[in-house]
Amino acid sequence: MSDWTPDTIATIAASDDLHVSPFRADGTTYGTPTWIWSVVVDGDLYVRAYNGRRSRWYRSAVEQGAGRITVAGADHEVTFEAIGPDLNSRIDAAYETKYAGSQYLPPMLQDGPTSATVRISPRPDRHS
Repeated sequence: MSDWTPDTIATIAASDDLHVSPFRADGTTYGTPTWIWSVVVDGDLYVRAYNGRRSRWYRSAVEQGAGRITVAGADHEVTFEAIGPDLNSRIDAAYETKYAGSQYLPPMLQDGPTSATVRISPRPDRHS
């Protein structure tokens, strides 16, 4: 079950401007914002690293587990959780719907990016 409010997750789902900033190794400094594609499945927010597990933002997100996203003009303090392949087909379908026609879509459905899928949730100590 998602911890996002219905209005917030609907705004995020409709947006195509999500920037992710996981914490750096010190656990308090935000990393450089990186623009990434995002999709919503069953009220949960998912992103994938185009360059797979070697992506800098992905490694930081998994190692630090928290940071910030900026989307639709708002900042959200969040947690990052690497997920397994169980939802890949549903996440693939969401990518296919949201980004249909993009030349970058086929690579996002390949093993590298699918192995670097992250669920983003609001930080429990913050309200989104």
